[in-house]
Amino acid sequence: MKVILLQDIKSVGKKGQVLDASDGYARNFLLPKKMAVIADAANMNALKTKQEANKYKKDMSMAAAKELKEKMKDFELIFKIKAGDNGKIFGSVTSKDIADELNKKYFVEVDKKKVMLDDAIKNLGTYNVEIKLFEGISGTLKVSVEAES
Repeated sequence: MKVILLQDIKSVGKKGQVLDASDGYARNFLLPKKMAVIADAANMNALKTKQEANKYKKDMSMAAAKELKEKMKDFELIFKIKAGDNGKIFGSVTSKDIADELNKKYFVEVDKKKVMLDDAIKNLGTYNVEIKLFEGISGTLKVSVEAES
């Protein structure tokens, strides 16, 4: 019996996958527990429509990420922080600070986990920070840390 899985099932398949299950397994386990539906014409059409909608959303997100990547080349964030004589700053600039400042200045919402900093910035200077925008697409942002006068 052909069924469409409604959720991921370990060692069986992933959500949205069409598979050939034995009649007993489908009737006694998958269908009563609402883990699958019978793969008839209506359900197959609904699955196809849903997959096309997901692909369209993914394509639109990818296009927006590519556009943002190009814009991000011109972005520069400047942090003015108190610093000592040796160029070390009091405190640090973290990925959360960069994400917040990017949202305030350029209205670009980025999760702090997408800001790729090995360690917090603790010295004065200019840094290139990588920001993951989408799967396989990441932009580079210029971050300057200057001494507060």
